[in-house]
Amino acid sequence: MAKSLYQQALEVFGHAADVMQLDPNIRKFLERPQRTLIVEFPVVMDDGRVEMFTGYRCQHNTARGPAKGGIRYHPDVTIDEVQTLAFWMTWKCSLLNLPYGGGKGGVKVDPAKLSKHELERLSRRFFYEIANFIGEKRDIPAPDVNTNAQVMAWYVDTYTMHTGYLALGVVTGKPVEIGGSIGRNEATGRGVAVVASEACKLLDKDISKATVAVQGFGNVGSFSAKILHDDYKAKIVAVSDVSAAYYNPDGFDINDLIAYRDNNKGLINGYPKGQKITHEELLELDVDILVPAALENAITEENADRIKAKLIVEGANGPVTPAADRILVSKGIMVIPDILANAGGVTVSYFEWVQDLQSFFWDLDDVRAKLTKMMRSAFADVAKTKKKYNVDFRTAAYVVAIERVAQAVKLRGIYP
Repeated sequence: MAKSLYQQALEVFGHAADVMQLDPNIRKFLERPQRTLIVEFPVVMDDGRVEMFTGYRCQHNTARGPAKGGIRYHPDVTIDEVQTLAFWMTWKCSLLNLPYGGGKGGVKVDPAKLSKHELERLSRRFFYEIANFIGEKRDIPAPDVNTNAQVMAWYVDTYTMHTGYLALGVVTGKPVEIGGSIGRNEATGRGVAVVASEACKLLDKDISKATVAVQGFGNVGSFSAKILHDDYKAKIVAVSDVSAAYYNPDGFDINDLIAYRDNNKGLINGYPKGQKITHEELLELDVDILVPAALENAITEENADRIKAKLIVEGANGPVTPAADRILVSKGIMVIPDILANAGGVTVSYFEWVQDLQSFFWDLDDVRAKLTKMMRSAFADVAKTKKKYNVDFRTAAYVVAIERVAQAVKLRGIYP
């Protein structure tokens, strides 16, 4: 029987816990989510019908601060997925030394089948259902798969209507006009690019001469490609999204490709300046850097042995299974794990929260400089731990993250 996503996550956690000889009592506590809320709620559709929807919000651990994590709308959302993503968020926040614990939420729905008014009514009702568990100093949601700044704006307004005051910090990823942070849209992709650059330095590779394949051309993948292309002068030779995959050995003009996508209903299918390949072929290209930025389990033990990239930078959450990870490491491929590589998003979400609480907003240069500094610092912490324990990057990242949360638990104690 195949392991659940949460079981896979525990396997990675367990290996790091063994390496660092984590106190078994603290280990038990950290292995389980603190609380998971399941809500069943009605939405009035445009034709007058009432449909029922299922939503989730999980808070994995709040030893270091309020829960933090996105809310996704997807027909395949499950409690296992939400709990796993919350679990990962705990370590991601800790690794970047943010004063947060891990949270995640989702609604089981295909938003493409909803009108804008139906989407708004669903969003408002869901946020109302979880509102008693949410707050600026309790749990701070953000956008995720199929949610965006507009959905966050509806959340803020819903919360405000019930509390009687405008709490800008109740969610992040909002429109800039109502307390959002400049630089949030590009933040995850920028973080991916920064750690890719740091990894290239370790590998003694000039990133401006590197070839890159990007799987997934949504927000994370497209900004990763754009910043690697524009700022670091890397050559993006392959890209894909749900509609198609393309290869161009001379490198894509990423800004031209983004413009095409934005004028083609958000899809790259039909782009004329590349050779069409399969999604499997993209993952297996002989490139310097592979950025899997789609969904979980893109690289498994079935295809791991065919991966030729020298460096994998995980833009998505959980794109490499534990079994695949062992194969990649045995082949000498450096894998920069998701909890480090894609932590730019939650880092700038933290910046947004800080700005909201202070009602003092920063300019783009400040946001970018602070993000780059924190990503580089986290990378250095992981590289140092990797050397200390003689382990792979993923294990080292978890050791750093777990140590900080474990220390918080130890200092606070177990109530009562």
